[in-house]
Amino acid sequence: MEAFKFRHILRGLRPLFIVAVVHALTAAAGAQTPSPAPTPRPPITVEGVVFGPEATLLSMPPEQQRVAYRNLRLLAPHNLVARGAFASPLPNAPIDLSGFTYDFQNRARSLDDFLTETRVAGFLVIKDGRIVAERYAHGHGPTNVWVSFSVAKSVLSLLYGAALKDGSIRSLDETVTRYLPQLRGSAYDDVKLRHLLQMSSGVAWIEDETDPKSDLGKFARAGRSGGLDAQLAYMKQLPRQAPPGTVFNYNTGETNVAGAVLRAATGRKLAAYLSEKIWQPAGMESDAYWLLLREGDSEFGGCCLSATLRDYGRLGLLAMRGGTTQDGVSLLRNGWMKETTTPAPTAPNYGYLWWLDGAEHFAASGLYGQHIYVDRGRGVVVAIHSLWPAPFSRELTAHRRAFIQALTRAVGDVPRQKSR
Repeated sequence: MEAFKFRHILRGLRPLFIVAVVHALTAAAGAQTPSPAPTPRPPITVEGVVFGPEATLLSMPPEQQRVAYRNLRLLAPHNLVARGAFASPLPNAPIDLSGFTYDFQNRARSLDDFLTETRVAGFLVIKDGRIVAERYAHGHGPTNVWVSFSVAKSVLSLLYGAALKDGSIRSLDETVTRYLPQLRGSAYDDVKLRHLLQMSSGVAWIEDETDPKSDLGKFARAGRSGGLDAQLAYMKQLPRQAPPGTVFNYNTGETNVAGAVLRAATGRKLAAYLSEKIWQPAGMESDAYWLLLREGDSEFGGCCLSATLRDYGRLGLLAMRGGTTQDGVSLLRNGWMKETTTPAPTAPNYGYLWWLDGAEHFAASGLYGQHIYVDRGRGVVVAIHSLWPAPFSRELTAHRRAFIQALTRAVGDVPRQKSR
């Protein structure tokens, strides 16, 4: 599952710059000629670590990495996702994992081995609504937020469930152009919302981070110069490659299209809508922050929500409960989590912006090891903040998979308590 996934995700986030986003280009959306490069601003210092204009979110030394991931709101424009007046309790019920072992590459390993070898900054296990394990390292802590990378895609999926519940969106069989008329007369005329969420629009798209002339490179430049309007203009001119709903093709551009649909349907910024529909009623304990394409523009549709580890865990609990709060209040359309974790016709390991690992297991996942894993059958959620040395590593992905599978079995064997 994950090797397939990250091959596409890695390509999708190559153009994301931290300091370049902070000092976004100011060319008009419709500009046809490149604008002059902006004069570099002075370096930014956070927690004693200097971030020069060359700093990028995908190529940082470890010292920059650990500081940037928990302080992205100080380095780039963002919108606030406000918490509510109460926090959903996560009582502690520790399980002794000192004797826990798992096998990877023909060697028995411990919990400490996993945390060290995969550079985990935050590790949280929830069973039946209670914290059974929680660890932090690399200067990270329970009150620090941490960038999600593509974990945000699954959060966007939750918001679609909320929009279907409140009637902002009537059906996933509606076309993209119903909400984005600026795409009419393009290959998106026949693309339904469900195709966007399943990455199966059939619109031609080449993601090649090594080629500045690829769709990905042109799309990234459009966003930096003209924001969302320029990105949608770029998407409009793309040709059709396959009938909608017939081919899976991981398409970074359509993540922002999906976000733009939601903004048009609700009339709200994604961060504000997330606060109202999920963050506050689900009882998240801390504010979160959603990165913008450029200053004053739209949020990245499928990237870069910064939240605490415990709130990652609460998102997993919300998904595991089928979109209901601890008090039984439904925040999403009835049956949404079942539908969204049903395999797409074009990809057996993908639903509506969630990665699937069997009937009762699904995950939200992002580069550098960010992860929320839900074992619905055992009532277990695992949330991880990581500092992998590369955006994707097959070895670290396999290592995490072996660890989580063994861990959820071990924790699941503990007698169940009444779910909170």
